[in-house]
Amino acid sequence: MDQRERMNAGLPYKAWLDGLEQDRLEAKKKTYAFNHLPPEDAEGSAAILRDLLGASGEGLWVEAPFRCDYGYNIRIGKNFYANYNLTILDVGLVTIGDNVMVAPNVSIFTAGHPIHPQARNSGYEYGLPVTIGDNVWIGGGAILLPGVIVGSNTVIGAGSVVGRDLPPNVVAAGNPCRVVREITAADRDFYFRDRRFDVDDYLAPKDFAAP
Repeated sequence: MDQRERMNAGLPYKAWLDGLEQDRLEAKKKTYAFNHLPPEDAEGSAAILRDLLGASGEGLWVEAPFRCDYGYNIRIGKNFYANYNLTILDVGLVTIGDNVMVAPNVSIFTAGHPIHPQARNSGYEYGLPVTIGDNVWIGGGAILLPGVIVGSNTVIGAGSVVGRDLPPNVVAAGNPCRVVREITAADRDFYFRDRRFDVDDYLAPKDFAAP
């Protein structure tokens, strides 16, 4: 296997060989173009993201600035929204489901390095996939580490560091991130803590054609 194949297989690889430097340069060019578009150029933004990402569904919206390593290892479902300063180190595959919301300053890391300094100084690194289910909300400043799986419908609190898998249908928070409680049907009628919705259409799906 060449180094790109080793990277995609989750094996130790060297990031400056077999065209990987050029791949990262191409991603930097595309993210630079995306991050410097006029804010009213929604069509241009969407076109760059479609070209950059490995796959994306309808209703994709990412606020600039956005950064990633390769782009082609990111697969996103429909109705995705990411606020400012999303960083994805997509050495490994990043798979994101439908209806996912990402707050500002979130980082998703698939990349890692050996713990022992002698092994680390060899230049070998690795990437492990990150998988995020449907209907997930990731709070501001959260960090997802290599290899984690986040279950569908889960909410991750702001500032959390997610180093272990999270089950579906829970609120999880902290460093290290832990399950705080389950999400139940009783949560449906409240928009914040004990504040009940005062509108009638709060269960109607959003029109994700608009940001």
